[in-house]
Amino acid sequence: MFAAMHNPMAAYRKVGIETGIETVDPHQLVLMLFEGALLSVASASLHMQRIENAADVARKGEAISKAINIIENGLKASLDLEAGGDLAAKLAALYDYMVSRLLHANLHDQPAVLDEISHLLSELKGAWEKIGSQP
Repeated sequence: MFAAMHNPMAAYRKVGIETGIETVDPHQLVLMLFEGALLSVASASLHMQRIENAADVARKGEAISKAINIIENGLKASLDLEAGGDLAAKLAALYDYMVSRLLHANLHDQPAVLDEISHLLSELKGAWEKIGSQP
């Protein structure tokens, strides 16, 4: 289902995160992508709530762009649509939905949309953590 299993570092490097990934297993890399996306969405939410000047708008946009990059070029790019079948296709569609919603939140300053995406990412991350804890 996840192409990152074949080349676990490629997707992670693609989103610009380099430090320490050579020693991390593929499962952990995906968790790190989820964590990075969640942190970026949280940062965007904070900046959105306190917009006072152009710098705050820019920081909000940068955080949302980073979250989009992680989702699109990390999480979605790591999917193996052939091996993952229907589940991988549904995850790809969900990632596309998240990207679309993040763009909408950025354009219309809607923190509730950021909360929605954070919730979705948290649910997926929790499921991924459970997969990793199985023997």
